Amino acid sequence: MASSAPSRPLAVIFGAPDPVLNADQKAFYRDANPLGLILFKRNCESPDQVRRLCDDFRNAVGREDAPILIDFEGGEHQRMEPPVWPAFPAPAAFGRLYAKDALAGLRATRLNGAAIGTLLRQHGVTVDCAPLADVPVAGADPVIGERAFGSDPEVVTVLARAFMDGMASVGVTPIIKHIPGHGRALVDSHKDRPFVDTDLSELDRTDFLPFARLNRTAPWAMVAHVVYTGVDAQNPATISKDAVQMLIRDRIGFDGVLISDCIYMESLGGTLAERAAAVQGAGVDIVLSSHGDVDEWTPIAASVKPLTDAAASRLARPLPPTGAMVDVAGTLEEITGLLALA
Repeated sequence: MASSAPSRPLAVIFGAPDPVLNADQKAFYRDANPLGLILFKRNCESPDQVRRLCDDFRNAVGREDAPILIDFEGGEHQRMEPPVWPAFPAPAAFGRLYAKDALAGLRATRLNGAAIGTLLRQHGVTVDCAPLADVPVAGADPVIGERAFGSDPEVVTVLARAFMDGMASVGVTPIIKHIPGHGRALVDSHKDRPFVDTDLSELDRTDFLPFARLNRTAPWAMVAHVVYTGVDAQNPATISKDAVQMLIRDRIGFDGVLISDCIYMESLGGTLAERAAAVQGAGVDIVLSSHGDVDEWTPIAASVKPLTDAAASRLARPLPPTGAMVDVAGTLEEITGLLALA
C-alpha cells in the first residue's frame, strides 16, 4: 500500500467491524484515503462512542468534512436503536397519514426528516441513506414493505421530497434509494439477483416517476442491484453502463451523486474487488463496501480509483442553507400527535 494518500479520495465508502477503530484500521484508512465511512448497528453503542468513532475516522483520513453515512429510515431500519436512541416511525406511517390529511402528512414527514437529521448531526453523521423513493407492488419481495411511503408514485414523490427538505434544513445530506426502483423486485437483492421485465414505458409511470421528479432535488441517489431487462438483460443497474447512462442519467435525468448499494450483497457476482471495479466501471460515482476488515478492504482499495472529475464536481455542489437544529424529543412528540390523526 502507498505510504501517502492520493490527492483525491478513493471513490469508496467503507464500513467498520466494531464500535472502536483499532490501530490497523486507522492506518489503512490513513493510507488508502477512502471518501467516507458508513455506520451500522454494530458501530453504535452510545452517543459519546459514536462521536469518537466519527472523529477517529476523520482524523485518520485527514479530512474534517469526510462524509459519514448511516441507514436511518425509521421503523425497523434505524441503526442507532432504542433504548439508547429514540424510536422513529416507519415511512409507511406517514403515507397513511397523508391519505387522511395531506397537509398533516407533509408536515409530519418534513418534521421527521429534520428530527432524524438533527440526531445524526449531533453525533457527527452527515449523510443519511434515506428516504426510499421505491414504489412497492403487490407480490413483490417484502424487503421494501413499510420502508416505503406507499404504493402511489405521486404520494411517494411528495413525501420523499418533504423528508429530504426537513433533513437538508438541519445540514444532513439525504440519499434517495434505490434508483431506478426496487419496489417491483420479486427477490431480495441482499440474497439473490432480481430481474424486472416490465416495459420501460410502464416503469416511467410508476417505479421511475419519483426518481425523475426528484432528479434536481436529491443530491445523492443509491443505485439498486436490480436487472432492468429493457436496458440490460443480464447486469444489475449498479454494474451496467447502459443502466447508469441510458436509464438513470438520461431517461430519469438524475445528475447528482450516485453511490452503489453494498457490494457484499448477493445480487452481484465475482470477488469483492471485481464487484467494486465493475461498479466504478459502470459509471457509478462511489462504491459502497459496508462490511469486512483490513484484509478484505485492501484488495477493494486496490481495485478502486480516486473520484473522477465529474464525481468530485457533483460532491462539491453547494447544499441548501442550513437552519437551526430542532428539539428531537419535542419534534417526535408533535409527529406522534400528527400520526394519531390517521
